[in-house]
Amino acid sequence: MLIVLRNAWALLLGIMLLMLGNGMQGTLLGIRGNLEHFTTLQMSFVMSAYFLGFLFGSRMAPDMIRRVGHVRVFAALGSMISAVLIMYAVAPNWIAWVVMRVLIGFSFSGVYITAESWLNSASTNETRGQALSLYLIMQMVGIIMAQILLNVGDPSGFILFVIPSILVSLAFTPILLTVSQAPAFELTKPLSFRRLYEASPLGCVGMFLLGGVFSAQFGMASVWGTQAGLSVKEISIFVACIYVGGLVLQYPIGWFSDRMDRRRLVLGLSAMGAAVLMLPIVWSAFSGQVPFVVLVMVGALGGGISNPLYSLLVAYVNDYLDNSDMAAASAGLIFINGLGAITGPVITGWIMAQVGPNGFFLFMAVLFSVLSGYTAWRMTQRRMTPEAHGAYTPMTPNSSVVAVEAALERAEEPLRD
Repeated sequence: MLIVLRNAWALLLGIMLLMLGNGMQGTLLGIRGNLEHFTTLQMSFVMSAYFLGFLFGSRMAPDMIRRVGHVRVFAALGSMISAVLIMYAVAPNWIAWVVMRVLIGFSFSGVYITAESWLNSASTNETRGQALSLYLIMQMVGIIMAQILLNVGDPSGFILFVIPSILVSLAFTPILLTVSQAPAFELTKPLSFRRLYEASPLGCVGMFLLGGVFSAQFGMASVWGTQAGLSVKEISIFVACIYVGGLVLQYPIGWFSDRMDRRRLVLGLSAMGAAVLMLPIVWSAFSGQVPFVVLVMVGALGGGISNPLYSLLVAYVNDYLDNSDMAAASAGLIFINGLGAITGPVITGWIMAQVGPNGFFLFMAVLFSVLSGYTAWRMTQRRMTPEAHGAYTPMTPNSSVVAVEAALERAEEPLRD
């Protein structure tokens, strides 16, 4: 671990600062949109646009890097992010925000690909798992700290848009000044969706459904909070708890993942996620106002289930791939998850417009229920694998194709107790 920190501290620090900026803008827009009197459906398009841009970036950024190199792509996209973060406050129009969210999603995707390729190059086969774990921790810590920073200014002013712009600008300084020569960038030709689905139907369907869950959590939590009448402080605590839960439960779930039929774990976690997210709906139906402490617990458990499930499904897909196909599957998994993520905020916003704030929890509960039911059905169609091919690697849906490819390649390594 110390070796990884010594070799990659600048990258990890830069990633944490990037996630500070990204985490602030994601939550802040939901709050500011309410102050600008945008409708829930309009905000759902704004939030969905980020994932559309991210998906485009995952397909186009590798070609950009091959043409002009890591450093130029990194600097250009970083400048774009910093500028857009300021422009949100300059142009408080929901259509303009949709365009800017596409740009910022595209830019963050390219930045993640660039940074993760550097991180992957700085790691050896023996330290790659530790590097990915530290990368996850820095991402989560950055988003959690971002929620704290939301309370230092007025969301109706400019300062909360200036802060993430500065943080993102500062994020590139340690990376560009400290990182060694950029590595040669090569991504394996993607595995066809048909072959990927034939290898693991549960992995493909699960990644699509989790894309909707994650984008609802990441994109619509603050929109829900404003509609539910929460204060800025309460919204920031709720969003932070989603990621605290995701960080804390990654490792115990990973431990179980390497020691049992992964489908049983997917089934149990998705059923638990559906039950947890139905709690606020049932509570409000029978007892009225849901106590904030209950909402915090729901947020922590919801995030604690959805984030590890992403890593769990990546590990499960590994079990049905040949070593030669593992790296090629990464782009397909990212694309499937991205398609689900694009639809998540829009459907969530529509449901919230029909039934009120509880539509936020209802949408995710339905997705978890569908995943649970589909997993149970798939368990009747295929016998369990005799043993897992490789260790569970903690990661988040924010990761680019490079990190997913590195995690898939870890499947070639033997499991260790």
